[in-house]
Amino acid sequence: MNDPEPRRIILHVDMDSFYASVEVRKNPSLKGRPVVVGADPKGGRGRGVVSTCSYEARSYGIHSAMPISEAYNRCPHAVFLPPDYLLYNTVSSRIMGILHYHSQRVEQVSIDEAYLDMSHVSGFPEALEVARHIKTTVLEETGLTCSIGMAASKVVAKIASDYEKPDGLTVIIPGEEESFLAPLPVYTVPGIGRKTSEELSRHGIQTIGDLASVDVQVLIGWFGRGAVTLHHLARGIDGREVECCDSSKSISREVTFEEDTDDREGIMNVLDRMAGDLGQALKAEGYSFRTLTVKVRFQGFETRTKAVTVPRPSRNMRDAAVLARRLIGQMLDERRVRLVGIRLSGLARQDTRQTALSDFTS
Repeated sequence: MNDPEPRRIILHVDMDSFYASVEVRKNPSLKGRPVVVGADPKGGRGRGVVSTCSYEARSYGIHSAMPISEAYNRCPHAVFLPPDYLLYNTVSSRIMGILHYHSQRVEQVSIDEAYLDMSHVSGFPEALEVARHIKTTVLEETGLTCSIGMAASKVVAKIASDYEKPDGLTVIIPGEEESFLAPLPVYTVPGIGRKTSEELSRHGIQTIGDLASVDVQVLIGWFGRGAVTLHHLARGIDGREVECCDSSKSISREVTFEEDTDDREGIMNVLDRMAGDLGQALKAEGYSFRTLTVKVRFQGFETRTKAVTVPRPSRNMRDAAVLARRLIGQMLDERRVRLVGIRLSGLARQDTRQTALSDFTS
């Protein structure tokens, strides 16, 4: 493999069924039971989706983003719990602190996963000892398990972290990438979703090895220039660096209404509650934000978004809630609403003055 930096050593740390595992830690009586974190199933009539679930629940075919009603129908005896985002953020901050202790370059990509650049150590054997120490420390300090993939590129490290879940540790040394990837299903490659996977299947491509063996010009004819990156990833070639800037982070909340609604004041009240929840999460992690995005999904699933950016990082959620109301109001029409959401991005850990509503620009 022509890796642009053969000496790079990257770890991908992924917590195992994070939300559900935190809930089991909080209530040990849930251990061994199917646990589903997400919307209220309402006896199979609920709206919304599964946020995450325990491995016991996954044995029933339940997975993240599945409609909560379907999850209930698959396993009505499961324990269904609402998300406790403040608790999850608190535990996540502790885990990320452990990771930052072991590397100066940590890229947190979600609440429960991160990349670490370990290229500063002497080689893969030393990095392996660090990975083992991380797993032990996380377990001792949080009571939770994580799975780690180690490789010379981000894409292979991420795929490796999922290879032996839960509580796995998979190491792919330079030169073994293609043999490791070849037999895996093509949808294992990050970025290959259901539609792309189905299109590849129509061309007889089932595994990553199948994809890697196709002439790149043929792939370009099928998918355009983006197929070049796809082809590289299938061969384990990925020159992306571990980006340690907090500004890439974001947090969000969404609410799916039990019934499509045209009650504007009810919608606005939900926005206020989400803003309050996000404010607590910001405070727990010590973050400020730069960009606020609101989302509305109408009956029929048409989705619209609007975003504004402040000139300097802010934690002023009171004015942010007022702004969210204003932006949503600009998008509402006579149609009923299925879902609304708020997303805060451009997060940074720093002390700032309170940004006023007048500082926001559209």
